[in-house]
Amino acid sequence: MAKIRVENTEIAILTVNDRDYISLTDMANAKGGESRAADIIKNWLRTRYTLEFLGTWEQIHNPTFKVVEFDHFKMQAGLPSFVVSVSEWVEKTNAIGIIVKKGK
Repeated sequence: MAKIRVENTEIAILTVNDRDYISLTDMANAKGGESRAADIIKNWLRTRYTLEFLGTWEQIHNPTFKVVEFDHFKMQAGLPSFVVSVSEWVEKTNAIGIIVKKGK
């Protein structure tokens, strides 16, 4: 697996079907440690700005993106009670810009 170094932190690059993905987990580990990485990613994903960026990217690059499901997430984004996991985002919207890789 390839890696890049950003501010003295190694970030893994995973290639799947000729597409490169950077590890959000590695970036979150650098920010808050391994024990908090999942929480950091969930908090990042629940913001309106993040969801709007991801949704726009998916609409441009993914012909099978489920826009109706995206609109549902977008309406809830930013609310105190709103939480979404990467798995839930991918499953419900058919997203291709983020992938879930369990474990190490």
